[in-house]
Amino acid sequence: MLQFLQQVGEQVGGWLYLIAGFLVFAEAALMIGVVFPGETALLVAGLAAHQGYIGLLPMIAVAIGAAVLGDSVGYEFGRTLGPRLRGSRLGRRIGPARWESAEVFLGRHGGKAVLLGRFTAVLRALTPGVAGMARMPYLRTFLPWNLAGAVVWGAGCVLLGYGFSSSLATIGRYLTWGPLLLIALLVIGYVLVRRRHRAQHP
Repeated sequence: MLQFLQQVGEQVGGWLYLIAGFLVFAEAALMIGVVFPGETALLVAGLAAHQGYIGLLPMIAVAIGAAVLGDSVGYEFGRTLGPRLRGSRLGRRIGPARWESAEVFLGRHGGKAVLLGRFTAVLRALTPGVAGMARMPYLRTFLPWNLAGAVVWGAGCVLLGYGFSSSLATIGRYLTWGPLLLIALLVIGYVLVRRRHRAQHP
């Protein structure tokens, strides 16, 4: 994994800000989150930040900003286009069951659905549009919950990738020295057993 990430980081470099940011933005704005969850891009970005190819704090800022903006565009699409969005080719591909689950989720949790839906890929893609269709107040309800969800989810995914990379490095060190330690313990054990056997059978 670390070797693969090193190759990706060397080839992509600073473009990872734009790539990850676009995927997070498009998840709700263009509803690609139904097929490609944005957290995948943020986890990879966190790994790259740990390797030094991009900055950690700038990536967290990009993640939060892209998430807020993407949900806001998705909300506006839902508010403006309404039922036509569901009847479009994209809306039909998403399927009535997914739309209905997002509506039920929004009806059950209200404004909190914008925050809670952030942690499920399909709901993260559809809830902003459904909130717009339902005419949820943007400044009073949608934006505060959207911002809270973006901060927790965006920063959390990047930091999780960052921490996971650190764990991989630690595991890699153990895998390097672990076999040598195991061999040393086996040799010591063998010597002790032989000495004990000789002591018992002089």
